[in-house]
Amino acid sequence: MSVTTPKHAEINERTMKLIVGLIAIVIASATSMVSTLGEPLTSISESYFAGDWSRNIFVGFLFAISAFLLSYNGQTAVHKVLSRVAAVAGVGVAMFPCKCRGDLEIIPYVHYVSAAVMFVILAYFCMEFYRHAKGKGHPQAHARALIYLACFWAMVVSMVLLLVNGIWGADLGWDVSAPRLVFYGEATALLAFGICWLVASRVLPVLTRPDERHHLIGEDVESSIEPKA
Repeated sequence: MSVTTPKHAEINERTMKLIVGLIAIVIASATSMVSTLGEPLTSISESYFAGDWSRNIFVGFLFAISAFLLSYNGQTAVHKVLSRVAAVAGVGVAMFPCKCRGDLEIIPYVHYVSAAVMFVILAYFCMEFYRHAKGKGHPQAHARALIYLACFWAMVVSMVLLLVNGIWGADLGWDVSAPRLVFYGEATALLAFGICWLVASRVLPVLTRPDERHHLIGEDVESSIEPKA
């Protein structure tokens, strides 16, 4: 593959989706791996209190995702507005720690509301990617559509589970029988979001036709066309 002079000075939308997807996929395992609590994290947000490395990865990755969401315009005015809202929500999650292990919140509920808003918007984008891919006629787009739909439902189920746990978890005894339920729910939602955006980046050969594939080095065949899911 020959390397040509870039036609645009800024990072393109597909590369942005690739970076966001990879960050979302690794954030749960990365924060858990470097935690200094001496026991497994019960929530990804708990990494804020799990040592410098864990906290820095958590906050840094969220700021990175928020920065890319802030620059993402999508294909409609609604996409542009919602990506900005999700970016602000991501900063809220990073800047306002949860009430974990008895630590006091800076401002009550800001962390949880921000997380809910961010996850809902990201699930919406999964469905939008599905809608765009479903409208295409080739097999690779159909395969992408199925993945987007699966990611959407994985996020929805995870969010419902987290909501039920937050309201009735103690009464149901889930906090005793499944102490890491929140961690796995958050990790599943982030993994689904990451896979969705990784697929939408168009770098995976099996799920992308040669004429629509995004190349990190060199010009895309469809570089002049607005990238869609």
